[in-house]
Amino acid sequence: MKTYMDCWISAATTLFSQALAGEPHLAECELPPAVVPGQALVAEISGDVTGNFTVMLDREIVKSPLLGEGADQTGAWVEFLREIAESAAGDFLSTSGKSCRIEAIHPADPLDVCTRGFRLVSPGGSWMIWVLDALQYRNARDEKQFPAPRLHPSPAEDAGDLQPEASSGVELLLDVELEAALRFGCRELPLGEILELGPGDVVELDRHVTDPVDLIVGDKIVARGEVVLVNGNFGLRVTEVATPQKRLESIRCLF
Repeated sequence: MKTYMDCWISAATTLFSQALAGEPHLAECELPPAVVPGQALVAEISGDVTGNFTVMLDREIVKSPLLGEGADQTGAWVEFLREIAESAAGDFLSTSGKSCRIEAIHPADPLDVCTRGFRLVSPGGSWMIWVLDALQYRNARDEKQFPAPRLHPSPAEDAGDLQPEASSGVELLLDVELEAALRFGCRELPLGEILELGPGDVVELDRHVTDPVDLIVGDKIVARGEVVLVNGNFGLRVTEVATPQKRLESIRCLF
């Protein structure tokens, strides 16, 4: 099974080269490198995977303006590593079906051991990055004893909800591709304000940043969830989903 570490390496390899100045390359060390105290940042993770995932940066990397001239490099690294952690969580969910949430990321004491070591190489220099993976994965026995809360109907309920209407030919439409969109919020504007909009203007929506976003298909809400990053792209971690019958209603206006 693909682990969270595998997903983190994939996300970090992509995002390090895309977001950092000089497009540096992240490469894993073949042998565990010697650990030298640096700036450690720990991600607290919960869900089907729990524990701490710590990334320690070479001291010199925080002195380099890889995340922008004049920026608070430590603060910028906290936010950047959160982006990578969220992207890895989304990838882990999509590949394993198991969820994990990034509860917090904050500075921690320097590591004295690590499980993986990496070197970040750019035209301006190279730096070490150490990772300590202290995550625990819930096994099959645990899942039977402590089942995760269901956010959608079981297969048996799915079958019940789809009868009898779904049995009358819906299976013929299952391969039809539908356009899905995320809705962050909405607001009514007078025509005059719309015509006056220009670059730099800000339109306030009717939704708080902590509220779930809607997954829309055919003008119908089929699910809600949290926005995450998956390999540098926006994604949705579903927290609520409509019943199959409600989801079927979303395609009525499309045919």
